[in-house]
Amino acid sequence: MQFKTYLFACLGLIALTSCSKDDSASTPSTPEETMYFPPSDGTNTWETKSIASLGWNQAAVQPLVDYLTLKNTKSFMILVNGRIVMEYYLNGHTATTPWYWASAGKTLTAMTSGIAQQEGLININNKVSDYLGTGWTSIPLAKENLITCKNLLSMTSGLDDTTGDDVSPGNLQYVADAGTRWAYHNVYVKMQDVVAAASGQTWSSYFNTKLRDRIGMTGGAWIEDGSGLSVYWSTTRNMARFGLLSLNKGKWNGTQIVNEAYYNEATSTSQNLNQAYGYLWWLNGKSTYRLPGLQLQFNGTLIPNGPADMFCALGKNDQKIYVIPSKKMVVIRMGEVSDPNNPTFALSGFDNELWGKINALF
Repeated sequence: MQFKTYLFACLGLIALTSCSKDDSASTPSTPEETMYFPPSDGTNTWETKSIASLGWNQAAVQPLVDYLTLKNTKSFMILVNGRIVMEYYLNGHTATTPWYWASAGKTLTAMTSGIAQQEGLININNKVSDYLGTGWTSIPLAKENLITCKNLLSMTSGLDDTTGDDVSPGNLQYVADAGTRWAYHNVYVKMQDVVAAASGQTWSSYFNTKLRDRIGMTGGAWIEDGSGLSVYWSTTRNMARFGLLSLNKGKWNGTQIVNEAYYNEATSTSQNLNQAYGYLWWLNGKSTYRLPGLQLQFNGTLIPNGPADMFCALGKNDQKIYVIPSKKMVVIRMGEVSDPNNPTFALSGFDNELWGKINALF
């Protein structure tokens, strides 16, 4: 069933590629102004900017909101230069209600891994067993020792992606040598164990101290989802804070949280198997891409209607963080799956449809 779901999704995305627009024609340059960062003092105040002041099309706002409501959206935000331009809570959701990030939270792991590396606790080029010891998989030792932390961050571990969410040793089985096969796999979560082991702290404690609290993501938490994986939950504004940190290449209001060199690596093609994947970030504007659950390569860009320089955190049931450096823009979407008949783990046809609606704003 998973294969069929993704095959239909992929066919739909291929069809959409022929409708791609020139980004420069559909989105204007953002006026130069100082980047704003909301205070991290718990007050949750945030500067805003009006649609009119940007010269956007006010008539396109309500159709976008109607579409979001129809597509089971709970919250939607647009930031430009850090200021809130649109903020909507729909279908009974509120500004203070937490919601899960699903796999969009993978990018939190990528960011925190970069912090651990700059502190000298880990080196992502080292093998995972340097930190977890041998036997963290069920594969032969010589093959296990090929798997580096970078392989986990780039989805190139070579482990079997068809065995489900369980990442205990018995469920981590060999398919190919590390670095020779791209496959979307929850084994990335072992990077959290790597950071915990190297820091001598729990994953949550290290993450909270080094990332969450430093940018004011108050109240967010990792919660087990029943399969043994921890999923991040937070309010929409807290997700937007992380998007803003990402827009600014790991710098928050003058403080470099993660060094820019690592962040540039994380948001660039990380291997030669899937151009559209960095370190747990999805990358738009590449000439080919691969999708979860399939060993197929597709021609065209990931989200044809989206800006070419956009990079994205994409989660199950259409949790989205879109970061667009050329527009100084961050877009957030939280909610239920947009199409209950076609649930997906990352990319869906909703991404391209949504960007068609967002482009109408311009």
